[in-house]
Formats: sequence, C-alpha cells, structure tokens
Amino acid sequence: MTSTVPNAVEHADEQQPPITMFGPDFPYAYDDFLAHPAGLGQVPATEHGTEVAIIGGGLSGIVAAYELMKMGLKPVVYEADRIGGRLRTVGFEGCDESLTAEMGAMRFPPSSTALQHYIDLVGLEMRPFPNPLSEATPSTVIDLKGETHYAETIDDLPQVYRDVADAWNRCLEEDADFSTMNRAIRERDVPTIRRIWSRLVEKLDNQTFYGFLCDSEAFRSFRHREIFGQVGFGTGGWDTDFPNSILEILRVVYTEADNHHRSIVGGSQQLPLRLWEREPEKIVHWPQGTSVKSLHPDGRPRPAVTRLHRTAGNRITVTDAAGDIRTYKAAIFTAQSWLLLSRIQCDEDLFPIDHWTAIERTHYMESSKLFVPVDRPFWLDKAVDDQGNPTGRDVMSMTLTDRMTRGTYLLDNGPDRPAVMCLSYTWCDDSLKWLPLSAEERMEVMLKSLSEIYPKVDIRKHIIGNPVTVSWESEPWFMGAFKANLPGHYRYQRRLFTHFMQDRLPEDRRGIFLAGDDISWTAGWAEGAVQTALNAVWGVMRHLGGSTDPANPGPGDVYDEIAPVELPED
Repeated sequence: MTSTVPNAVEHADEQQPPITMFGPDFPYAYDDFLAHPAGLGQVPATEHGTEVAIIGGGLSGIVAAYELMKMGLKPVVYEADRIGGRLRTVGFEGCDESLTAEMGAMRFPPSSTALQHYIDLVGLEMRPFPNPLSEATPSTVIDLKGETHYAETIDDLPQVYRDVADAWNRCLEEDADFSTMNRAIRERDVPTIRRIWSRLVEKLDNQTFYGFLCDSEAFRSFRHREIFGQVGFGTGGWDTDFPNSILEILRVVYTEADNHHRSIVGGSQQLPLRLWEREPEKIVHWPQGTSVKSLHPDGRPRPAVTRLHRTAGNRITVTDAAGDIRTYKAAIFTAQSWLLLSRIQCDEDLFPIDHWTAIERTHYMESSKLFVPVDRPFWLDKAVDDQGNPTGRDVMSMTLTDRMTRGTYLLDNGPDRPAVMCLSYTWCDDSLKWLPLSAEERMEVMLKSLSEIYPKVDIRKHIIGNPVTVSWESEPWFMGAFKANLPGHYRYQRRLFTHFMQDRLPEDRRGIFLAGDDISWTAGWAEGAVQTALNAVWGVMRHLGGSTDPANPGPGDVYDEIAPVELPED
C-alpha cells in the first residue's frame, strides 16, 4: 500500500500497460510524439533563424525554447527571476552543497511520461519520494485531535482509517467509473475515455470536491469526510482542495498522479538548467554545439517583460525591464497568467475577450514550505519507553497532523550524513496562517507543534543551519502556487488549453501562444507544463508555415478527433 488512503484499485496484473497522463480531457500521446524518430516537425528554410519570444524561463518555457531551437528557430527567453520557475532548488547557507530544499515541485509520478522524456534526456537520476506510508517511508505518524497513531503500513492504523480508505474506493468506483477509466487510460482507449469523461464533465462541472463526497453513499459519515480531508490520499491531506472542482481531483486519481512519487536526485531545478545548456545532436540550421544558452548574449536570458502589444503585420512587440523593445513573428507566454493582468502592460487585442475572461477567472492555490538542515537522519533512531526499554519504533516519522505543520517530510541522504527536514508543507488557508512570519518565526511555530507530537525528541539540537522558506502567494512573479479550477470553470480552462489551435481565432488575434501548467488540464504537475509547451511548439511551427511528419502527427494535427468536451455557453 503506497498511501494512507490508497487509490481505488490495486493493480495486481503486472503485465498491464503502464499508466500515463493520457487524457481524460485531451487523450494525446505526448510521450510517443517525443520518442518518434521523425521529430516534432519542421519550418520552411526561409524561417530558419527567425526569433521567437519565450516569456518565462520555467520548465514550460525552456522545453519550448529547446524544441524550437532544434527546428532552426531562435528562441529569445525572457525571465524575471531565475531559470526554473517553480522547479526551484535552493541550498542552505554555510552547509554542504549536497543539502538542498525543493521550494516548488518536489515529487513526480511515473505517469508524467513526457516529463520523464526530458529527465532521461539530460541524464538525471530519480529515487522514491517518502510520502505517507509509501515503501520509501520507514514509518508514518498520523496525529489528529490530539490522538497519535504510529504506522508502517495502513494495517497498523485503527479501523476507522481503513474504513475511510474503503469509502474513497467505493466513492470513486460507484460515482466516477474509476476502474473503467483507469483501464482505458492505460490502454489509450480514446472512445471509452471520451464516453465516460463527456458524461462526467456535463454532470460534475458545477460540483465541488466536498460536494462530490457528500453526495456519495460511501461518505455519509461526517467523521469519515473529516479524516479524509485531514489525511487524504497519496500525498497527504486534501481538505484544502475541498472547494475546488471535483473534475480536478478525478484527473489526478485516474492517472495515478497522486501515487508512487519520485524525486530528482540533486534537485528538480537541474532539469530546466540542463536543458538550457544542452547541445542537441540533431539540430537544424544551427551548428553543432549550439544550445539555448549559447543563443543568448553572455549566456543569460533577457530580463522581465514589462509590456506586450501588437504592431503592424500582426507582430508581437515585447518591452523588457531594461527598456529594450523587440518585435517578433511569434511569442509563447509561459509565465503565470495573472501577470498579464498586473505586472505586464498588455493591449487588449493580444487575446480574444473570452480568453481574457478565462485568464481573469483563473483560480490559484496558495502554498508554503519550511525546510531546515540537520546533522543526520536522527529520526531513524529507535525509541525507548519510560523504563528505557526499546519499543521498536522510530523516534520520529513522516507526519500528517491537524496542527500547524500539517505535513512533515524527512529527507535523508544516507546514514550519518547531513539530512533535510521539510518541517511543514501547507496549502491555502493553512499557508496563509503563517504568511506574515519570517523563516525563523515559522520554524519556532513548527518546532512547537512537533514537540507536542514528539515530546521526547529534541529536533532543535540537530539543526545545523538557518531555515529556508517560501510562500508562493507572495512571490511577485507567481502570486500563487498553481491553478486549481473552481466549479463552473471547465469552459474557461478549455479556452486556455485550446488556444494553441489558432486557425480558429481571428487573424488579428494570432501569433502569441499560451503555455504552462496553469494552461494545462493537470495544473500543479510538471507534466502539464511540458504538454502545453509542446502544444505551443506545434502552434508556432504551424504559424510560421511548418508541419509535422505524417508519420508523427502533432497535437494540433489530431485535434478534431480528440478535442476536449465542449459545453454549451448559453
């Protein structure tokens, strides 16, 4: 069992196809597209060397820049802060460089197969992430309402937790056709995916996650719903998602994005940094040894964008923080969409009005983390009782609680080597509760909460450096952690995701393409950033008169066959 509340189906047949984020909204095989020897497409030779603005140097922007460069185009990356976006890995001042903290993305499911393509491409290593009750986690403690339970498997927990797990399984099976959909995604059975999802989108677009639970016979018990919200499934408590659309949650569980997580050894920010510097073997127009970095003077991206507007010839004109003004035939905007409403001056004619409405309605979740470096993984020491007798238990465990910390993760690099504790990982209201506090003040709050769960453990004596923290809602170039649709937002998300299909737009609204995980159907997952980057690459290629190889059709080539469900607007 890999989580406190497991997925609805435990797959015993090891021969079944592997799961991937194949749908359900847009069941396109991005992993096959990337793996095909024909490549992603080509542009006319007359366009070789054409500059394309890439606004945002996160994973989506760097993937788009890398693939456009391979086609012979010249990506010009604008980045306000640092390469990586929410793939942000930081160190601890004065500590060994091997100690790192993942301020953003830190755990990746195997179903992120397009993401995995790039992880493998740049030679990064992965290892299991210590989620609650996963095989990589020696022990888990659940502390709710002052009661503490120690467990190494779900069978070690009181019966009520297994009842909650069963209720979640039943709820998904009876009300969301989980097994059938999960199997269809594994087998890439598009007709079945579309049949089930079309019905559920129409039925559930107006439903919250919590309302979905309340309507289920399996979750008639308030106590079960409360425990489920605090303990959750896979990654921990999910009550912060209760106000969001149930469709967002179903996308996660159908593709098992909540399970079997892995981390990137050495930090996730290495991925965009290595792509930025990578010199592909197969490249058009540019000489061997060319990288996205080498196409930029001094090897640095251009600074923050301050203005975007259209100019004659349907060009996109970009002004940056240095006052430089450049005009492009095409641009890809990968930063968080709220920046188009606040920090960047934009002409209204950049997008159709209904797309502006969708951008304005985007709902972001808050998220905060606090990390400290410690001298060793002391939590693996064995506890003793009041008489000094061994208990056989770890002195401290991965912890889920209703106290201020909410989720505490223990990240070791081997016996007796310095290690890292994520003292707290919180979302939404729980994140806002400590927004005004400094890193040191936050640490004191978290140490106090944990001392109430582990009164015999002196965490402070093991801390060897200053804490590091982030609150994504206060980060000026993000203003939130990731998009999460509210009920009724399906139509808005569809407009944003399908924006790369610009043949359907008026001619004077083409040329700038939206990408990034908040444009995807799977926001909060790096896979969504990669998929929308590939959509935008296809869009730019098409916009400049290019095409894909018939043997490897791109997402736009098969769009009419697998287009997302279109709900009526009246």
